[in-house]
Amino acid sequence: MTVAVDLGTTQTGEPAELDLEELLSTRLLVQGNSGSGKSHLLRRLLEKSAGWVQQAIIDPEGDFVTLAERYGHVVVDANRTPNELARIANRIRQHRASVVLNLEGLDAEVQMMCAAAFLNGLFEADRAHWFPMLIAVDEAHLFAPAMSGEHSEEARKASLGAMTNLMCRGRKRGLAGVIATQRLAKLAKNVAAEASNFLMGRTFLDIDMQRAADLLGIDRRGAERFRDLDTGNFVALGPALSRRPVPIRIGPTETHSRAGRPQLMPLPEMPPEDLADLVFTASEAEREADRRAGPSRQAFPQAPRPQAAAAPSTSTHEILERVASGPSVRESHEPAEDDDPRSPEERAAAVDQIFAEMLEDPDAAFRPVPVLYQEFLTHCRLKRLRGAETDMAAFRRRLSLARAGISAETEDEDWRMIVERSADLPEEMQGVFMMLARAAREEAECPSDEALARAYGSHSPSRGRFLLSFMAERGLITADRDFRGNRVVTIAGTDWRTKLPEVRLDSLDEARARRAARLAQNGS
Repeated sequence: MTVAVDLGTTQTGEPAELDLEELLSTRLLVQGNSGSGKSHLLRRLLEKSAGWVQQAIIDPEGDFVTLAERYGHVVVDANRTPNELARIANRIRQHRASVVLNLEGLDAEVQMMCAAAFLNGLFEADRAHWFPMLIAVDEAHLFAPAMSGEHSEEARKASLGAMTNLMCRGRKRGLAGVIATQRLAKLAKNVAAEASNFLMGRTFLDIDMQRAADLLGIDRRGAERFRDLDTGNFVALGPALSRRPVPIRIGPTETHSRAGRPQLMPLPEMPPEDLADLVFTASEAEREADRRAGPSRQAFPQAPRPQAAAAPSTSTHEILERVASGPSVRESHEPAEDDDPRSPEERAAAVDQIFAEMLEDPDAAFRPVPVLYQEFLTHCRLKRLRGAETDMAAFRRRLSLARAGISAETEDEDWRMIVERSADLPEEMQGVFMMLARAAREEAECPSDEALARAYGSHSPSRGRFLLSFMAERGLITADRDFRGNRVVTIAGTDWRTKLPEVRLDSLDEARARRAARLAQNGS
């Protein structure tokens, strides 16, 4: 079946159509300077073909997310781990969902790694899911650069390899690349050479005009026409477009970019001193951000929580109460006294306070457990806590919970399941596991190696990494890393998952500064 995609009109007023089936076999390259209408052309093509073929858009600036509401595209936030993106890409091919991979806000190097993981996931899908699919890549020179630059060699190779697979080997897997670039000179030749259809827009540099003319089979004199093209006008050539170069004008679109074209607007009419106050006075939102302990976090969409396992016979509260209410070995031969007016909850709070006071000392986390145990007994006598002195094993467990910041404040079935699972670990590791579980449940960032080691009672950060691998080998957690090396921990059997830190502009500036310094050093 032949499907003609209406791109606009030719100079003679005839419809400018693109053969969609032919495009799936021959791929498309769009070239034009910034402002020539490349993104508008891609949007028109995607809108007119949305009902006929599955689509995926690699969107570095977040311009195409507006397709979601009108045409049902699923927006995929790229701030995920490589394994997550690969699995998502596999499910996209399986269920034939049209998606927009939103790379907005990510550092350019991270964008390259995200796009590579996503494209590789599409490319490596099972043969049963090789359905026809358009892969539109805006600003393709970012992902397939012609030469190494300010980005790391690892990121460049991964991204360039994925783009080369898309354009060179994607056809047999049903993947048809549609790539747009500002300059052909910026785009890797192996990627550009595989396109058989071309739409060339406004270009000013002589070298770019000549390359465009060579691709279209136009003589040097005819290459001058690329300087005179208006925004939204292109010269088309290829088996899916026309057998001869044909100037076309791209038609209107139903959706629009969130940014749009720049438009002039009047400047604010305000005295200079008032403007100075606005510039140098922090807003309430900025002050609130400064008061927060860390950057705001954006939660990933979570799947429905699985039904909790049956509650164990021993609750968190009962475990933590053993310290406060358990009979002492030394007092077992003494007559019990019942004249303490405090309730069990008050005695438990007093025990929590003792542990908090003990651990306020920075060196307390690294003292031998027997020494801390004697100190604990002394505090209990001073606070007249009868029955709080317990055996060494129970104290060691309670100490590991206190080091991890766990108290008897959580009493639901999910948490009791975590407490039950922790019993499979050595006592000194149980608090570390619950520390990870609490961070995952609260959707906080994963504790650092230093924090994990400190909760274990060690100075060595490598001990924290060992604890993670130890728990992962026993199936209690899964640990992964994103493209920046940030760790993500998921608690097995639950949807509890630690969060990636939000990308901040200051961190992007720091990364750019480091790359500039590295380039300057290499140049010298």
